[in-house]
Amino acid sequence: MKIKTANFVISNTDVSKCPKDRLPEYAFIGRSNVGKSSLINMLTGNSKLAKTSGRPGKTQLINHFIINNNWFLVDLPGYGYAQVSKSKRQTFQKFIKDYFLKREQLICTFVLVDSRLAPQKIDLEFMAFLGETGIPFCIVFTKSDKLKPSQLNRNIQHYNKVMTKDVWESMPQYFITSASAKAGKEELLNFIDTLNQQLNE
Repeated sequence: MKIKTANFVISNTDVSKCPKDRLPEYAFIGRSNVGKSSLINMLTGNSKLAKTSGRPGKTQLINHFIINNNWFLVDLPGYGYAQVSKSKRQTFQKFIKDYFLKREQLICTFVLVDSRLAPQKIDLEFMAFLGETGIPFCIVFTKSDKLKPSQLNRNIQHYNKVMTKDVWESMPQYFITSASAKAGKEELLNFIDTLNQQLNE
């Protein structure tokens, strides 16, 4: 898939105010410092589409971007240690949860995890929530350029071992990406394109 157009549509904290279009949506979410905005900008070829910041937790709204006028990329607030008040964190959790439970247009969620780190409890808990509620998702390993291939492979094998120990029969489909090296762009976009084609059949 080639992204020809990527335009901002709306930001809000109320799922009922999300676009009424029946276009397929693909949500991107992860811990606050996982490199989500950089990845979105890399995928779309627009370095200014999603706001990047040295301060984690910059994204605090449900952000809809329309891609090629036929599907939505949804940039969701990061979870984790974003430097916001406890009351705001609870608000984020509610409208994020509402989005996942009520948004019928959502086709797949991409859960971003830092490939350099061991499996984080908060990521595993979030993926368990998606699994329990029947929401399809894939894992996106970010910042792969920061590791040697052998270490990256070991980390992913360890992730697989942790996920399949108690909760999962098998590890969900995953992608290895790097925003700075533009790794994984083609694989991710082709995956979305395949799902869109299946929906149109």
